Amino acid sequence: MIVVKVTYTVKDSFVADNKQNINTFLQDFKKVSGDFRYTVYSKDNTFIHLSHFKDRDIQTAVLEVPSFKAFQAARDASGLIGEHHLEVLELEGTTADIF
Repeated sequence: MIVVKVTYTVKDSFVADNKQNINTFLQDFKKVSGDFRYTVYSKDNTFIHLSHFKDRDIQTAVLEVPSFKAFQAARDASGLIGEHHLEVLELEGTTADIF
C-alpha cells in the first residue's frame, strides 16, 4: 500500500477556485476503477490531500487523470504561499479495512 499526504496553502483569492478544481478531479476519480481512497481536507486556505493506493499501478492511473493534472497546474500557477509538501507515510493500523 502507498499512502501519500500533500499539504499546501493557497492565497485567499484562490480558495474558491481551488475547491472547484478539487471537486472536478474528485468526480473524475470516482470513474477510475481500482483500489484507492482519496480525501481532501481544508482549514482556511490550507489544504491537505490524503491518498491510499493499493499499488503503484492504481497510483499511476489516478495521477494521470487529466482533471487532476489541470488541478495541479492551476494550483501551482496560482502563487502558492510557500511550496507544497509531499510525504509518503507508513500505515501502522486502522479501525477498518481500507481495501
